[in-house]
Amino acid sequence: MAGKITVVGAGHVGEVCAQRLAEKELCREVVLIDIIEGIPQGKGLDQWESAPVEGFDTRVTGANGYGPAEGSDLFIVTAGIARKPGMSRDDLLRTNAGIVRSVSEQIARVAPEAVVIVVSNPLDVMAYVAKEATGFPRERVVGMAGVLDTARFRSFIALELDVSVEDVQAMVLGGHGDTMVPLVSYTTVSGIPVSHLIPRDRLDALIERTRNGGAEIVGYLKTGSAYYAPSAAAVQMAEAIVRDKRRILPAAAYLEGEYGHDGIYLGVPCKLGEGGLQEVIEVPLSDAEAAALAKSADHVRGTMAHL
Repeated sequence: MAGKITVVGAGHVGEVCAQRLAEKELCREVVLIDIIEGIPQGKGLDQWESAPVEGFDTRVTGANGYGPAEGSDLFIVTAGIARKPGMSRDDLLRTNAGIVRSVSEQIARVAPEAVVIVVSNPLDVMAYVAKEATGFPRERVVGMAGVLDTARFRSFIALELDVSVEDVQAMVLGGHGDTMVPLVSYTTVSGIPVSHLIPRDRLDALIERTRNGGAEIVGYLKTGSAYYAPSAAAVQMAEAIVRDKRRILPAAAYLEGEYGHDGIYLGVPCKLGEGGLQEVIEVPLSDAEAAALAKSADHVRGTMAHL
């Protein structure tokens, strides 16, 4: 169990992250930070008052400054504006880059040994901004994307086959967005290759739905974006780290030659445990998968170039 975990941003993703962290008792204290006065304090108090019912002892508090976050073991950064209908993740670039840069500088000031999980979009570039602004090594700054994209892919496969999501194993790599790379060759249902169970045309349709998963939800909500699945994904990563579970999860990691790419954040299989990123796992890719990953990496570099 960690001593303290701080969630930056008390919007939908942040508030649900805080509640999930507390209910799982991953730390003794959760701090919820937001710039809007009263919002994190009210939400934190409301969550703490649910503790007797849900049966957790993790204290939840809200704050507008970073003083209460001092010494946190881990930060989940959700701060930034949400995507609106017709807006791509890249449209968020300039505004959210400034926000994440400011947040990251504060993190480095109050908790120089912390691990940072970045959720803000556009994810891969915001993780890069956080790494540069904190000055932390790559092991301590990772992005949440692949767990969410993989969860969407798994959920759609489970619906298609009418089977339990627990039996569907998959891995989605690449940048978080339209160029993500679901690895069909590594996707199984209780060990059975998914290609034996679902025709290729239907698989292609599920892959396309996965790539547009966030936009589909934005289209329904009109004035907001997804938050239940993103928060669940971020907290799964946090649990792997603070409990040193050493789980192999797809996450955005800063690559230093792995998969033939260098100097960018990209979704790859990662071993997450104590200290954050313990290892980037390299798996063989088909020519088509490697080409798709290269295309995704080029898209991330193109977005980074705007910075």
